[in-house]
Amino acid sequence: MKQTVRLFVLSAFFLIAFQSCKKTTQKVGLDVAENYVANNYTKQEVDIAMRDGVKLHTTIYSPRDTSKEYPIIMQRTPYSSRPYGKGNFRKQIGPNINMMKDGYIVVYQDVRGRWLSEGHYENMRAYIPNKTDSTQVDESSDTYDTIEWLVNHVANNNGRVGLWGISYPGFYATYGTIDPHPALKASSPQACIGDFFFDDFHHNGAYLLSYFRATSLFGTPRPNGDQPIDTAWYTLPDIGTEDQYEFFLEAGPLKNLNTFFEYDIKDQISLAPDGMTDDFFWNELKEHPNYDELWQRRGLIQHLDKTKPHVATMIVGGWFDAEDLYGPLETYKNIEKHNTGAYNTMVFGPWDHGRWARRNGRSLVGNYYFGDSISEFYQDKIETRFFHHFLKGEADGKTGLPEAYVYDSGRKEWSEMDAWPPKKTTKKTMFLSENQELTLEPKGTKGIQFVSDIKKPVPYSEDIKSVFTPRKYMTDDQRFAARRSDVLVFETEILEEDLTLAGPIMANLKVATTGTAADWIVKVIDVHPANAETNAEMQDHLKMSNYHLMVRSEVLRGRFRNSFTDPEPFTPNAKTTVDIKLQDVFHTFKKGHKLQVQVQSTWFPLIDLNPQTYVENIFKADESDFKTQTHTVFTDSSLEFSILE
Repeated sequence: MKQTVRLFVLSAFFLIAFQSCKKTTQKVGLDVAENYVANNYTKQEVDIAMRDGVKLHTTIYSPRDTSKEYPIIMQRTPYSSRPYGKGNFRKQIGPNINMMKDGYIVVYQDVRGRWLSEGHYENMRAYIPNKTDSTQVDESSDTYDTIEWLVNHVANNNGRVGLWGISYPGFYATYGTIDPHPALKASSPQACIGDFFFDDFHHNGAYLLSYFRATSLFGTPRPNGDQPIDTAWYTLPDIGTEDQYEFFLEAGPLKNLNTFFEYDIKDQISLAPDGMTDDFFWNELKEHPNYDELWQRRGLIQHLDKTKPHVATMIVGGWFDAEDLYGPLETYKNIEKHNTGAYNTMVFGPWDHGRWARRNGRSLVGNYYFGDSISEFYQDKIETRFFHHFLKGEADGKTGLPEAYVYDSGRKEWSEMDAWPPKKTTKKTMFLSENQELTLEPKGTKGIQFVSDIKKPVPYSEDIKSVFTPRKYMTDDQRFAARRSDVLVFETEILEEDLTLAGPIMANLKVATTGTAADWIVKVIDVHPANAETNAEMQDHLKMSNYHLMVRSEVLRGRFRNSFTDPEPFTPNAKTTVDIKLQDVFHTFKKGHKLQVQVQSTWFPLIDLNPQTYVENIFKADESDFKTQTHTVFTDSSLEFSILE
C-alpha cells in the first residue's frame, strides 16, 4: 500500500469547486452578469469579537442602493468565507439567485478556529446548556454574538436576520436556532448534519470508509495554533489509484491506514477544551468506535428542545442524499416534537447532496432522471418565498407553503402534505420468503444461507472510482448485486396497481452467523418493467429496461443491534433479531413494476469491512481477525412499510 501523502495547496477556486457539495454555490443564470455582485453590492470584511474575546472573520455584502433597509441573511461555514481581500467578490451570494437580485445583506463567517477566524476549532462543537460566564462558548453563543453585532453595526438593516447552509453550514444553521437571538426570524438548515455517529462518517455505527479522504479536512489543527490562516493547512491522502475498491481491499485492516495521518504537524497539537485530544479526527474515530460521551456530546438532535417559536424553520433535504439524510429528517421531526408553537416545515426533493442549490435544468441523480427544473422550482417558489415572508413580509406564518413539500420519486411529481409522515398511511408488513418471494404472510421459518467472503465483499456500485464522497450509488442499478450469491433477493409479483411508500421503513431481520460479528444491509429497490424508457444521460452500458432503482438502503453494524453504547457479539449459529430503521421515503412503485428487497452483509468500500469475528475495536483489528463466515436469514424476517392511502 502506498504510504505517501500529498500536500494540496488549494487556491480559492479549487477550494470552492472542491466543496461545492458543502456550500450553496450554483451555476449563475444566463440573465446575471459575471460581475453582478461587484456592481450591485459593497463588501467589507470585519473581525467580530465574541463574548470571550475571540474574533471571528466575517464578510458582509450590502446592496449599493442605500435608499431602503434590508434583512440580513447569514451563512456560517468551516469551508472559508472566501474570496478574501478588498475588491475580491463572489460571483453569486445568498441562498439563490432570486434573493441575490431582490436585495439582502448577505453575510459569510468563518467559524471559530477555521481560516481567518481566531480560536480553537472543534469538529461538531458540543452545545453547552445553562452557560454561566463568558468563557463558556459554543456555536449557539457565537451565532448570537454575531447577530448582536450585525444588527447594531451594519447600516440599512431592518432588524431581521436569517440563517441558511448546506451540510456542515446546515449544522450551524440548526445550531443558531438553539437559544437564539431575538432578531433571528428564520433559519433553513439544509442537508444538515445532526450526529456524526449517524451522519456522514457513520451509519448506525458502521464507519463509512468512503469518507476516508475527508478525514483530515475536518480534524487537522492549524500549524500556528489558534491563529488565523488563509491557505489550506491540511493534507489529503493520495491513494495512488482510481480504483478505491482494490486499494482498500489491499490495504487490509483499518489500522494500516494510520500512516496516512502521521504528519509533522502533530507535535504542535493542543488539548481540546473538553479534555479530549483534538489532534486529528482520525484519532477520534479510531479511539471512539462506540456511541460514547464524545459522540453524544457533539450530537445536536438531542438539543432541539432548546429552539424557540420566534424562529421559523424550513428543513431541506434530498431523498437520495448519500451524506446527510438522517440529519434533516431528524431535525425536522425533533423541532416538530419539542417546539409545537413554531413555524417548522420540510422540503424533500429527488436530489443528492445539495443539488437543490444549483440550476441545472434536467434533474438527475447518477443515471436516473427525475424531471426538469426541479431545483429551479424549489428556489423560485419555495425557498425565496420562505425567506421573503419572514425577513421582508408579514412574518405571520401564512406563507402559503405546506407543512411538507415532498417529491414523489416514483410518480415524479411534487405533493403538498399537512404532516410528515402523512397522517393517512397504513402499516403493511412483507415477509422475506423462499424462492425470492416478498409476501404478505410469513411462509415458515426456514433459514436461507449465504457465504460472506471477506476477500470478495459486495461493492456498493459497479462503477467505483476514486471520489471524495460517493453520490450516484444512491440511484444506481442494483442488477449487479442481485446476481451475486452473497446477496439475497426477495420481490413481489408484478404490481397490478400503484403502491406508494410514504414515511420510514423498518426491517425486522431474524438472522444467524457462524461467526461472532456481522454487518447487515437492507436495500429497497424499484424494479422497472422491460419497456421502461431510457433517458439520454444514462451510461452507455445501461438501459432503463429492468432497471433496479435503489429507493432506500441502510446498514446496521450488528454489534449495535441492542445498544449503540454497549456493543455485543453474536452467539455463533444462534437465531438473533436485528432491527434496522431505514430512513423515510416518498416513492410510488407504479403498476407494472416490482418491489424488491436485497439483504447482504458487506457494502464495500462504502463501509469498512467487518472482521466477522468480534473484536473490541474494529479500528484496531488484526489481519487474523478477519474471517469468511456463513450467514443465515430466516423467512420470518420482514419489512414494515408505511403505505399512503
